[in-house]
Formats: sequence, C-alpha cells, structure tokens
Amino acid sequence: MKVLLARLAHARSGDKGDTANIGVIAFDERHYPILLREVTADRVKAHFGEYVRGGVERHELPNLGALNFLLHEALGGGGTLSLRVDAQGKTLSAALLRMEVEVNEGELE
Repeated sequence: MKVLLARLAHARSGDKGDTANIGVIAFDERHYPILLREVTADRVKAHFGEYVRGGVERHELPNLGALNFLLHEALGGGGTLSLRVDAQGKTLSAALLRMEVEVNEGELE
C-alpha cells in the first residue's frame, strides 16, 4: 500500500547557495530500511520535477536512521539572487514529506 513519507519520518531543510539540503529522519529505526528502499535520489528528483534543475545526491546516515539529500540548482540562484518566495528552501522538507512510498502492512507495525 502507499502512504505519505510523513507517516514514517520527519524532515528539515535549508540551503547553501543554490543547493537545497533536506534531511529525512525515520520516526522509528524499524522504518529506516523503508526509507533506504523507497526514498532514492531518482525518486526525489522526480518528486520535485523541474523545480530541481541539477542532480540530486543521497547520503545515508544509518546510525541516525536518516538520509540527507542535496538538490543542486534547486533555489533559483539561492539567497539574495533568487526571485522565489522560498529562496532558502525551508519548505522543501514539507514538500518531500508529501511523497508517497510503498510499504507492506507488516512494515508499519
């Protein structure tokens, strides 16, 4: 079945120039394997579509039950250069938590 990523994790985002940074942290360590399987760099890139013009990198932090994503060319130049309402990418974490992931019922218990 499909569930929103927000059911399994929380997230935080920010910026460094024109690169957005999104950390996704599992609520429960049992859900970290689901994050590894479902929240790939390719799926994150597809989720944001044309909003992210560059590549997406994924870094795994198993000791924290977390993933960290770098979304290159995602902030319209970043900071003072961007004409976007969210030039620092602070809302991107909430947007990523709206991504649907596939889980088996037994994985949610």
